Amino acid sequence: MRHGKSGRKLNRTASHRKALFSNMAASLIEHEQIVTTLPKAKELRPIVEKLVTLGKRGDLHARRQVIAAIGSETLAKRLFDTVAPRYADRHGGYIRIMKAGFRHGDNAPMAVIEFVGRDVSAKGAADRARVEAEGGNEEAEAA
Repeated sequence: MRHGKSGRKLNRTASHRKALFSNMAASLIEHEQIVTTLPKAKELRPIVEKLVTLGKRGDLHARRQVIAAIGSETLAKRLFDTVAPRYADRHGGYIRIMKAGFRHGDNAPMAVIEFVGRDVSAKGAADRARVEAEGGNEEAEAA
């Protein structure tokens, strides 16, 4: 029996689930909006909300806990410096999940998960900067 056991298994091992949610949390902090399946989004919400709460706490131990959870010091710095202060006067409810229809191919229910009051320019900013940097290298090599 499964009494008292919360959370979806998502047809993955425990280590795979941990890695999946770590990567998804990092992507959500970086881009502030991601598209994924609805069950994954519903499982990701409490994980990221706990990370934002740690970011609001702001001490060294909280910073180390966030780094351990998402595996990136730069994203932890972004969480502590830009994302968490945005919700300083808010008591929870930092994440919004919106249903986004069904995926073609396997008809899986899709969802958009995003921060409430997110920075719209953050989505894809790192990718744009990377492409511009690579484009600058190609021009230098062509000359």
